[in-house]
Amino acid sequence: MITVSNVSLIFSDKKLFEEVNIKFTPGNCYGIIGANGAGKSTFLKLLSGDKEPTKGDIIVEKNKRIATLKQDQNAFDDFTAIEVVIMGHKELFDILKAKEYYYAKTDMTEKEGFELADLEMRFAELDGWEAEYNAEKLLNGLNVDQADFYQKMSDIVPKNKVKILLAQALFGNPDILLLDEPTNNLDYEAIRWLEEFLIDYENTV
Repeated sequence: MITVSNVSLIFSDKKLFEEVNIKFTPGNCYGIIGANGAGKSTFLKLLSGDKEPTKGDIIVEKNKRIATLKQDQNAFDDFTAIEVVIMGHKELFDILKAKEYYYAKTDMTEKEGFELADLEMRFAELDGWEAEYNAEKLLNGLNVDQADFYQKMSDIVPKNKVKILLAQALFGNPDILLLDEPTNNLDYEAIRWLEEFLIDYENTV
């Protein structure tokens, strides 16, 4: 699923990683442990492609979707909690917004009609009709207040924002799930729910 080959990372003449070789396979849950500043978060950024190694290769199996836990609670202030969760599957969210654009038009060309038909087909393939239900299910599992589901993130308290961003990472059954300190600021019930969720998860964590 993810193959790390001879990866090294150097910061200002300091070797953070040197000649790392490891393979992450489906159906397994991996943990990265180490002291503060050891490079745990940086290694996850290498795996996600957010950071490039100084040398070596990180190869993700073709057509596999990676989801990461976002840390910036204020990055989605203009969106509702449900929208933020669905954003976890970028292709699905983009199709949803494109559909809204087409259906808002007062007139549509034949070409646009065909484009919309293609979008509807792909939307169905991605289980788009169940997107809101699946997002709500994750938020319920994490014990987010139902009153927050359709509130903008800017109006939601920080403890629920953390859970919403976690639900975003979990949404849509990603092939590879990269979670950086996922239990930070979670209450006991949410941590227990996450444990059960990951125990049953069939892809790479």
